[in-house]
Amino acid sequence: MANLHLDARQFLRSTRTAILSTHSAKFEGYPFGSVAPFVLDHQCQPIILISNIAEHTKNIAANPKVSLLVFAGAEDLQANARLTLLGSANAIDKNEDANLRERYLRYLPQASGYFDMHDFAFYRIKIETARYIAGFGKMGWISGDDLINDIPTEALLANQEAQIIAHMNADHADSLVRYCQHVHGVKAQNATMLGIDCDGFDVNATVGEKTTTLRFDFETKIHDAQSARAALVSLSKSVNL
Repeated sequence: MANLHLDARQFLRSTRTAILSTHSAKFEGYPFGSVAPFVLDHQCQPIILISNIAEHTKNIAANPKVSLLVFAGAEDLQANARLTLLGSANAIDKNEDANLRERYLRYLPQASGYFDMHDFAFYRIKIETARYIAGFGKMGWISGDDLINDIPTEALLANQEAQIIAHMNADHADSLVRYCQHVHGVKAQNATMLGIDCDGFDVNATVGEKTTTLRFDFETKIHDAQSARAALVSLSKSVNL
C-alpha cells in the first residue's frame, strides 16, 4: 500500500509505549512479554534500557530475536493504530554515545538513576520487518529497509541535535508555544523542544499541571542544522499568517 511505510514511521515516532516480547529461556517455546519504554535513535531504531538481571535480558542473551508492539492510547486498543516490530536486540554501551544518552534522557528523564547502575545497558533493536495496522482496511507488512527508506545515514543531525534544541528553547520558546496552538490546538503555558529528527520534532507542552508530548512533522526532510532552521522558519511563517 502506497506510503504505508511513511505512515508507520510517523506513528512510531509519535509514541514511546511498547510491549517487548522475547523467547523465554526458562520456559522453552513460550513468549515472554514485558513493558518496555523506548526512544528512537536517528536511524529510527528503538533503544531500550534494561537490567542485566531482568528476565527479558536473559532471554535476549539466549535468543536476540524480539518483537516490540508499539501502541498509543489505552482507551480502545483495538480501534487505535498499532505497530509490531520484529528484529534483533543487541547490547550497546550506554556511555559510549553521549548524544544518544542525552537524547534518551530528554525523552525519559525518570530513567536517569538507572545510568549509574552497572547492571543496566542500552539495547538497540534492529528492525527487520513490521506489521502496521492503522485502521480498518489500512494495514500491511513493511520491511525494515522500507521503514527507514530515505533517512539520512550521516550523523550530522545527531551531533547537532542538542545545539538546535538549546537554541530553540532559549531563543524561540514563544514560537514553540504558537506551534502547539496552530498545529495541535493546544494552548500551552510553556513548551520545550525534546528532540528533532529528519522527519520532525517533539515538544513537551504544559497546560495547567499536565505536560503532554506533541509531535510535529516536517513537510520536507532535514539532515542538519541548516535544513532544520529552514524547516522551522517555514513553520513559523505559516503560524504567523
